[in-house]
Amino acid sequence: MKFIAGPCVIESAELLNAVAEKIVAINRNLGTDIIFKASFDKANRTSLTSFRGPGLEKGLQMLHDVKSKWGLKLLTDIHESWQAAPVGEVVDVIQIPAFLCRQTDLLVAAAATGKIVNIKKAQFLSGADMKYPYEKALHSGASEIWLTERGNIYGYNNLVVDFRNIPDMLGIAPTVVMDCTHSVQRPGAAGGKTGGNREFVPSMALAAKAFGANGFFFEVHPDPDNAKSDGPNMLRLEDLESLIKKLLS
Repeated sequence: MKFIAGPCVIESAELLNAVAEKIVAINRNLGTDIIFKASFDKANRTSLTSFRGPGLEKGLQMLHDVKSKWGLKLLTDIHESWQAAPVGEVVDVIQIPAFLCRQTDLLVAAAATGKIVNIKKAQFLSGADMKYPYEKALHSGASEIWLTERGNIYGYNNLVVDFRNIPDMLGIAPTVVMDCTHSVQRPGAAGGKTGGNREFVPSMALAAKAFGANGFFFEVHPDPDNAKSDGPNMLRLEDLESLIKKLLS
């Protein structure tokens, strides 16, 4: 069972270290190998004035520092194909954002690094549709490909998860990850930013496990109400260990 956890965006070195320290403790306590996730640039924020992160060069250095200090594997996302090569020098898993999962050049560039590629299913695609992004990455040299469920658009400012997508995607890829925090978003529903319902995160995780998910993605923060991105749908860092225990039981 694979676990991915970390803050939505790189806010500061202090935040990265606080989250990394907790993840290392959970790995030690539970025998897990949680992959540390953080974004160097949130290129898809709702508003032009929203915080995006430190950018590629500084962000990759900060992620490299986390790996060096804490010994954690890393995951981050890319939005443009030219970012793949430098990102692949630092991280273990390159993530393709949901809205960009059909972008051929992006998938090819990520796969060409030889790193694991995690492709998030678009909010407008079915699980079966992910055969084609998977094949693009597969035939472009990816060492391993994961597919991630994160809900589908359901009218305005809302998402719904069709858990049948998980077994459908398991018919395509051996690893299917449930994004337990982005799936409870309320996109654009908080006055120029995304809202969400973090109280449903544990239920999303447990339901996904029942449908066969073998990976789980959590954005976490010590103080999500004051996070600079995705706070309403992020899990409190202090609650991560108990939820992982439930998933392992």
